[in-house]
Amino acid sequence: MNMSLRELYVNKAIPSLEKQFQYKNKHEVPKLIKITVNRGVGDASQNTKTLDKSIEELRLITGQKPIICRSKKAIAGFKIRENIPVGITVNLRREKMYNFLNKLINLSLPRIRDFRGISSKHFDGRGNYNLGLKEQLIFPEVEYDQVDRIQGFDISIVTSANTDAESLALLRELGMPFHN
Repeated sequence: MNMSLRELYVNKAIPSLEKQFQYKNKHEVPKLIKITVNRGVGDASQNTKTLDKSIEELRLITGQKPIICRSKKAIAGFKIRENIPVGITVNLRREKMYNFLNKLINLSLPRIRDFRGISSKHFDGRGNYNLGLKEQLIFPEVEYDQVDRIQGFDISIVTSANTDAESLALLRELGMPFHN
């Protein structure tokens, strides 16, 4: 019985959350809005090859081409000039969002060494969850031989939940492996 994450949300999560939080209307049930994947590129601003490699990795992992975030002003202490690349970001919505989350939950997180689950303390107070990963190698698309340096990235899961408790319940229903 292989069910997609979207079907799991509709068939199992919505009824369970309606019962748990006594929603009067099915439109009150929290849902995923988007997933944002960010990576700071650091010294890649001086090296375009590193930047291109980073963009290609994020494209492989998310299935969508990242956009380049550029500095708005110069900061001498960080050796940053105006309008140089400082990060890359991808916003995933709809089917790509569900596919990415499914891959993250079922393939990538279990590949982390000594994995016991992720912390449930990384909610922002408004029902959004943030997760930082230390390396890109946990994703099956990234080949070890192709990686010239190990880099992590941040994943933000934005939900329509009003509270962290509702968001935690939603992500648990979708199979997110929380340890506490």
